Amino acid sequence: MSKNRRKKDTIKNKVMQAVSKIPFGKTITYSQLAEKVGMEGKARYISTFLKENPYPVAIPCHRVIRKDGSYGNYILGEKFKRYLIEWEKNLIKPQ
Repeated sequence: MSKNRRKKDTIKNKVMQAVSKIPFGKTITYSQLAEKVGMEGKARYISTFLKENPYPVAIPCHRVIRKDGSYGNYILGEKFKRYLIEWEKNLIKPQ
């Protein structure tokens, strides 16, 4: 395995671990995620790993949104991403 491939795999693992820690019903931006994994200013690069997420609901990449507040793309479609985010927010809303 090449050095570049190992480095990319390490970054991908960091990204997936960070995404797994986003609390239920909460969202962060791609920029915030990039910062969390030590890659400030690399939001687009980070987003490429989310496209490769083999478990899009279990590893909740739907909780990562654009900094302008729009939902952005999602492997299962933007409408489903919006649905998941709103569904989670409604479940934790105080009664």
